[in-house]
Amino acid sequence: MISRRRPAALAVLSVLLAATSSILAATPASATTTYHRYVALGDSYASVGTLIFPQPGSPLECARDADNYPSDVAATVKPATFVDASCGGAVTGDMTTPQGSNPPQFNALTADTDLVTLSIGGNDAGFGEIITTCAQLSFGDPFGAPCQAHYTAGGTDELAARITALAPKIAAVLTGIKQRSPKAKIVVTGYLRILPPSGGCFPYVPISVGDVLYLNKVQHGLNAMIGTQAANKGASFANPGDVLGHDVCQWPWDKWVEGLIPTSLSAPVHPNATGQHYVASLVAKSLTTSTS
Repeated sequence: MISRRRPAALAVLSVLLAATSSILAATPASATTTYHRYVALGDSYASVGTLIFPQPGSPLECARDADNYPSDVAATVKPATFVDASCGGAVTGDMTTPQGSNPPQFNALTADTDLVTLSIGGNDAGFGEIITTCAQLSFGDPFGAPCQAHYTAGGTDELAARITALAPKIAAVLTGIKQRSPKAKIVVTGYLRILPPSGGCFPYVPISVGDVLYLNKVQHGLNAMIGTQAANKGASFANPGDVLGHDVCQWPWDKWVEGLIPTSLSAPVHPNATGQHYVASLVAKSLTTSTS
């Protein structure tokens, strides 16, 4: 007996396939330059894919998947050697020091590395702590801005200060890459938009209405700072954070970042497969421009 739900399910599947196909079509078939050795560095926004294709031999705590955006970039540019050193939970300090059983990410850099992607900074700014704090505070004041009040108590915006303090650390990471791989084209990626411009979708995503505006400002500030540091060091910047209509509050077939309760195979508040592919398409597009 055919379930009455099957036509609806097929319709949803068709929409999902169409959306994914449109993103796939946007990715350049190949970059104009042939790369010898590609090294991917970064945190979970680089390492995590759909959580069902772990990279063989990688530390379990890194959640390094074979369908993350670095793997997507590698499939596009087809370097002779691809090394994914990204690891979930990474901070800037993990470039030069071990992160659990994962060696320093800079260990993957060599003099002949000619392409490097970097996604870092969110954990330094306290990404996980911010999400947890704002979610907890939202239940006591869902229409106010309790998270903003918490982080600006005393007249100073703590999160803005964190971003300012993070800038020299991002600069140091880029300097370290250039020292170890002086011939490398470096592409730094920002973070995909997490929340809609306003309103939100409480309680599905427990962020108070007023805090949606505040947290958007924080994320924009983080991406802007990372972009500025990339430009200062002669690196390219691929910023996926300004695109609207694909945040955690959208329908499953439209969102690129999952909510606290994922509706597709990915980690909570992390890019899903379509989001990762979009970031990869921005990186591939940046490779068609002149190298730094």
